Amino acid sequence: MLLLSSTPSILQSQTLSSGEYFITQSWSQERDFRRPYYVSVPKSTDQKKLPVLIFLHGNGGNARGAMNGFLRRHPTMAAIYVLVFPHGYLKSWNIVSERSKADDRGFIEAIVDKLSSCENIQASNFTIMGSSNGAALVNQLAIESQLPNVRNFVTAVSPLNAFQHDGQNFKAKGNRNEYQVVVTPMLGKRLMNISGTHDRLVPYSGGLSPVIPAKRGKLRFVAAEQSTFLWARAMGHNGRKRSRPNHVAGNVEIFSYLGGDVVHYKIVGQGHGAARAINEKTLLQFLEGNQHRSSKNTTDLRDL
Repeated sequence: MLLLSSTPSILQSQTLSSGEYFITQSWSQERDFRRPYYVSVPKSTDQKKLPVLIFLHGNGGNARGAMNGFLRRHPTMAAIYVLVFPHGYLKSWNIVSERSKADDRGFIEAIVDKLSSCENIQASNFTIMGSSNGAALVNQLAIESQLPNVRNFVTAVSPLNAFQHDGQNFKAKGNRNEYQVVVTPMLGKRLMNISGTHDRLVPYSGGLSPVIPAKRGKLRFVAAEQSTFLWARAMGHNGRKRSRPNHVAGNVEIFSYLGGDVVHYKIVGQGHGAARAINEKTLLQFLEGNQHRSSKNTTDLRDL
């Protein structure tokens, strides 16, 4: 069960402002539980309507900490984007065998639905980005969600796991995390993945994680480059999987499909903190890619 709850200002004026908001949900672990999410709206901007980025923290993290870190590392985005930071129940997101059993897809979709109705929001320009366990939820949202509002999905250090894609098909999570029902992801989405070759939690080449739990063992992952290829194919790529990067910049190798709409950043020599190799300019370049094709700022990524 899901109920919407928020502060009076957003309900009365329909103009979103910075603050703490809530979605009320009930599930096996809680009843009428108010789940918080934090919103940062730029103080002043020439734009009447703003794009939105929702960031999902990793396992053991929290929304406030994620917000403070993201705002500090992304000052340009903080001035031109509405930034949203939901909090995972038990500092976790419900993927496979995590502590939380909450309806996290319903939680995030309710946030998108609520914010998209606000007067100062670009209703069709949402990005959902996550790190580690948060990125696993981003993948599941990209697999299952049919919301037209979300334009970009960004996953840091978590490609698809073997429950989400069994080698043949994408799978819905199901109410009890059965991952049995075959689903077709919504077309027209843009996806970016960042993974490190020396990640000790999520093996870059795929296989079992030595740490992350799953049913009857440890969680198995799809290889990072294969995961990106599967997404490219789901979004309409008819060619082969790339065996070589389109571009190399230092220890960053870039594999790009569909004119930059599906892209993988391979961070050579880095581990579970590999996302730090992607600076704010690179992230913005992806988020704004293929919106303004004449812009010189997007040429490099699209032509990789």
